[in-house]
Amino acid sequence: MKKIKGPAIFLAQFISDEAPFNDFKSICQWAASLGYKAIQLPTSNPAIFDLEKAAQSQDYCDEVTRIAAQAGLTISELSTHLQGQLVAVHPAYDEMFDNFAPEQLRGNPASRTQWAIKQLKMAAKASKQLGLTTHVTFSGALLWHTFYPWPQRPQGLVEAGFTELAKRWLPILDYFDEMGVDVCYELHPGEDLHDGITFERFLAATNNHPRVNILYDPSHFVLQQLDYLSFIDIYHHRIKAFHVKDAEFNQNGRSGVYGGYQNWQDRPGRFRSLGDGQIDFKSIFSKLTQYGFDGWAVLEWECCIKHPEDGAREGAKFIQDHLIRPTAKAFDDFSAMDTNDDRNKRILGIK
Repeated sequence: MKKIKGPAIFLAQFISDEAPFNDFKSICQWAASLGYKAIQLPTSNPAIFDLEKAAQSQDYCDEVTRIAAQAGLTISELSTHLQGQLVAVHPAYDEMFDNFAPEQLRGNPASRTQWAIKQLKMAAKASKQLGLTTHVTFSGALLWHTFYPWPQRPQGLVEAGFTELAKRWLPILDYFDEMGVDVCYELHPGEDLHDGITFERFLAATNNHPRVNILYDPSHFVLQQLDYLSFIDIYHHRIKAFHVKDAEFNQNGRSGVYGGYQNWQDRPGRFRSLGDGQIDFKSIFSKLTQYGFDGWAVLEWECCIKHPEDGAREGAKFIQDHLIRPTAKAFDDFSAMDTNDDRNKRILGIK
């Protein structure tokens, strides 16, 4: 069996205008000081990582790798969550998602989509030049406003939505394939790919494209009340990336999975720092190890109660303590017998 790598940390929630979170070198040193061995790197902040430069310059990629290595880190994946969201946006969400795009593109959905597609392709090239084989992103959504079937969805609507989504993504996926990089979609409410069934629909619409894979994040399944352990049994061959993020669902008589438009602290389903929620990470790490997952275990901090720096500090040890060194032998090898065909036939009663 292969071993999960870790701990790693997704930097998106930590980048700010304050030191040490405002500079690539200093944020690497901060992450390494907590015990992390890799960083998952967002690509939407050129002050930290310049995606366009990375796609154009091998020297720049080598410099990024060198700075990370000097801190004792490697890069696990690049992230284009914000840009991936903009590959497909329903008009109802145009204004709310415009903030994800450069200011000059706001109010121009068609140009914004083309920009997002170009960003994804740059991320594929940059990933190759950084020596990475996996990439994490969002799918975007054309159907999310219909996730609850009222009013009743017209016949063929869902199929048309996934056909269009696949049409937008197939040129991107083909380019990632050319670069030798897997695209790992975070299955997330608000995206058309948010659970196993929607992932299967997209996979079928892309003709089972080999680069269509999963960023496994159990926290989003807790909030949907989906069996996150059975999910691994079903989809483990497509799980190529892993966010270690805790969550809880506190059932009550006033609101449920939809949350009643409440803030995160008051919702029944909410994200927590590692160890403070309800997720059975021992079983998750066991299953992923059993199925041979050898990617990075990446902390994603999103807690509505605990300070992010405390969550990051505690998270490194939490992940380290859950990593499993796979056994090299069966526990009952001490009583094993050599192969003997004649003896086997006697035991089976075969002459």
